[in-house]
Amino acid sequence: MSLATDRYRQARDHLLDLRGRAGEAREQFVFPDVGEQFNWAVDWFDAVARGSRRPALVLVEEDGSSVEVTFDEMAVRSDRVAAWLAGQGVTKGDPVIVMLGNQLELWETMLGLMKLGAIVMPTTTAAGPADLTDRITRGGATFVIANAGDAATFADVPGEYGRISVGDAEGWSDIRSAQESDAPPAEHPGTTPGDPLLYYFTSGTTSRPKLVEHTQASYPVGHLTTAYWLGLQPGDVHLNISSPGWAKHAWSNFFAPWIAEATIFVYNYARFDASALLQQLVEREVTTFCAPPTVWRMLINADLSAGRPKALREVIGAGEPLNPEVISQVDRHWGLPLRDGYGQTEMTAAVGNVPGTKVVPGSMGQPLPGYPIVLVDPMSDAVVDGVGEGEICIDLARRPVSLMKGYLGDEERNAEATKGGFYHTGDVASRDEDGYITYIGRTDDVFKASDYKVSPFEVESVLIEHPAVAEAAVVPAPDEVRLAVPKAYIMLAPGHEPDEESARAILAHAREHLAPWQRVRRLEFAELPKTISGKIRRVELRHREEGLATGADDVEVYGDGREWRDDMFPEIKG
Repeated sequence: MSLATDRYRQARDHLLDLRGRAGEAREQFVFPDVGEQFNWAVDWFDAVARGSRRPALVLVEEDGSSVEVTFDEMAVRSDRVAAWLAGQGVTKGDPVIVMLGNQLELWETMLGLMKLGAIVMPTTTAAGPADLTDRITRGGATFVIANAGDAATFADVPGEYGRISVGDAEGWSDIRSAQESDAPPAEHPGTTPGDPLLYYFTSGTTSRPKLVEHTQASYPVGHLTTAYWLGLQPGDVHLNISSPGWAKHAWSNFFAPWIAEATIFVYNYARFDASALLQQLVEREVTTFCAPPTVWRMLINADLSAGRPKALREVIGAGEPLNPEVISQVDRHWGLPLRDGYGQTEMTAAVGNVPGTKVVPGSMGQPLPGYPIVLVDPMSDAVVDGVGEGEICIDLARRPVSLMKGYLGDEERNAEATKGGFYHTGDVASRDEDGYITYIGRTDDVFKASDYKVSPFEVESVLIEHPAVAEAAVVPAPDEVRLAVPKAYIMLAPGHEPDEESARAILAHAREHLAPWQRVRRLEFAELPKTISGKIRRVELRHREEGLATGADDVEVYGDGREWRDDMFPEIKG
């Protein structure tokens, strides 16, 4: 066992021992110093995988077919991929786009690239020629790896890059042939903790996607906190619903489960089916289940009355804040606290409700071990002590290894993100007397109405309590009297129509449950604009409202374009 492996295991086991003792974990845990050389695929994965017959990966398709690969088999398969890729010319430091779905080749390719010391550029299969051109240009990709069915997408993507496919595609090399020949265990590529490992493009909810650089240590070592937050233990079966190409997939479908020596379980489906998913939780004896709020909202609209799947121990929400109503419904039916957490592509899990601690509905929890989280007043740049609100920041005087190296090729943005000695997340939150942190919104999303500050998330949380509301997005609508008023764009739940009756009921619900300055004054029914990772783009809705106010001719329409106002319903107006 190498020094790096030994130190990594000690840190992992220390966090396992501190399960349920969050205060002690925050006081005692420090990210391990893994030495001068570190490669997670060799120093950790291979070290725990060789000889292990425990399932590392289980993939189940809609038709019931499945693939199961043990840890030892995954180590061997990734050795073969590494050797084959080296034969194709992939070398240490090469950025490689990996554009694959939830398929076996994704995991063995990521490990294989890591074993060569190459830089992995995870990319969603939804990316089109313009996105791919941007990624190849800014990321300097020397190779792309994609399914044969996606090869045609690259016909309009310029550049000199090697083409590797899964399956037969003209002019592409088929990576499946890697498994036709044995290969010796991969040697350590000599990577240092500071060498680049991952280039991630953010989802671009408010601006052009940023290119985030992570090192051989930042995600591999940093995700010790993610494994702790998820509550993973050796032998667990972990299901995380996430699409490849985004950081959360690496969080919970790659690093965290294998850090804990748990099984990654994936259920592939073309269209979400709540009952089919619940059946998989039961049949596959899933112990830990993580999903975005959109999936949880769909689940609570389904029938959860059968009770908790018997093996299920931990349920977690991630990607966007969890609304209190969703947490309450899951607890009512399953008797399990649905635990929220917080992080960004730029870091690992940084704030969270961890197993064995009290869950405050609506709160993201408390800072996770190893994270020097502070709130900074956006106006004065002063650190907020005790109870208060401010921007969520990381104190760079105690910079955790889990924070990105920076935004690649963007020194201006790096300077802005780290001004004043803090890493600025751009997210605003409040903190209570017990240290629990509650999300308020993006700094760009929070707005003033009648001189009061309005958090879209708080208003949306109230709106989705109404049975007619599946999803909601709240933005400011310009108003001559109040400067701005809250306007809600509503995606209706099944069985409800976008008509006067629904508008009246939702506006009445808002009036009853919101403070006067938070009250929704306008409403539209619409399909919400989202990034390709599924996050709501409120920025588009804000621009639409600004365009409507100025009489612009090119205003986007997301629904039927009809606006319902509270003054249409005198009986509920206040």
